[in-house]
Amino acid sequence: MTARTLARIQALSRLALGVGLVAAPGPLAGAWVGAAADHRPGQTLAMGLGGRDVAIALGTLQRLTARRGARAWLRAGIAADLADLAATVRARRDIPAVSVPVTVALAGGSVLLGAYLQAALD
Repeated sequence: MTARTLARIQALSRLALGVGLVAAPGPLAGAWVGAAADHRPGQTLAMGLGGRDVAIALGTLQRLTARRGARAWLRAGIAADLADLAATVRARRDIPAVSVPVTVALAGGSVLLGAYLQAALD
């Protein structure tokens, strides 16, 4: 599998998560932050994060199609994933216990994949 194909899969996964957070913030964010997602303020933040991921995904996909310029979008994804990872670790005592290792695995894996991809592309 090529780096470009992996980057497309990562971007499509980010797009799906982002659309899901915008469309159904309560259930999806609830798995991450627990009861905070049952209330409008938590859902508002989840929708904003979803919008962020949609934008990063669409920018990445557009640049991959153009076959140049994807590295900056991949770095934006890395920064977003690092922020999610740091926020999760910081809040680990106040969120569902299972969400910490899941987020560390998903966001951490995405950071590592993004680092590889931004070095391998362009």
